[in-house]
Amino acid sequence: MDIKQLRYFSAIAEERQITRAANRLHMAQPPLSHQLKLMEQELDVCLLERNGKELELTQGGQLLYKKAKSILNQMDDLVKEVKEIEEGLRGVLSIGSTKTGFSYIPHRLQVFRQLHPKVTFRLKEGDTYSLAQSLIKREIELAIVRYPLEPLQMNGFSFLSLPKDEFVLIVPEDWSYQTSIRIKELAEIPLMLLHRTNWIGLYEVVMEEFDRHGVKPEIICECGDAAMLLSLARVGIGATLLPQSTLEAFPMHGLRIVNIDDGTINSQSALIWLKDRYISKSAVQFIETFKQEFK
Repeated sequence: MDIKQLRYFSAIAEERQITRAANRLHMAQPPLSHQLKLMEQELDVCLLERNGKELELTQGGQLLYKKAKSILNQMDDLVKEVKEIEEGLRGVLSIGSTKTGFSYIPHRLQVFRQLHPKVTFRLKEGDTYSLAQSLIKREIELAIVRYPLEPLQMNGFSFLSLPKDEFVLIVPEDWSYQTSIRIKELAEIPLMLLHRTNWIGLYEVVMEEFDRHGVKPEIICECGDAAMLLSLARVGIGATLLPQSTLEAFPMHGLRIVNIDDGTINSQSALIWLKDRYISKSAVQFIETFKQEFK
């Protein structure tokens, strides 16, 4: 059994169909089926069973797939590391970010491109949970996510904490509010909050502060997209609470920012990556830009 066969098997296991796997590998179906048969003969075990139109891994197939992915990832890392010794900083740097963390990226990419013009970028947006999954699947190398990070720390991630970020109230421009407000006054305002269902996050941070002040807010909308919340606020549906830095990434016409006087609603972002994965020189240098700025 060789590396090529492991790649073939992994593609079949992930696509759950010989035809789809063959298309993904840019090869004909019969040779791929033959390679699978050779592997099963060598191991003297059935690796996949047909379930309707799709294939399912047997117990032996599941073990082989898990080990094969580990070997293939190590091989990919080895090839990348060896190439980078000669090539220096070049290639594609894949970075993920929550929408509320995107403000850290534009200026940093501009400076990075000036220093390393042979590096290009691939960006992916998502919530903390989905970005963590993308890191595990090696779809991205780095991600900017929001706290809390306890689940990430328990699952093999390294991280660099970024500065705390105070929440502000965003209201329609024509609402008659002063430049600041108290937590208890927020109970009188229809609020729209950022909410993700896959991970404890900003929604819980806000609700905990309301509980601490004995306030029962009127939540009229929960949404996982900061841009949508700002659009709804712009037309007067309600007001929203977001971290201050989030607003740098969105147009604020038709909206006003109101500071919160007596609250300690804040959030914190972090740059994360997998502990056990080789990361490219470009990724290392990108991490350094954060360390230099926030040391």
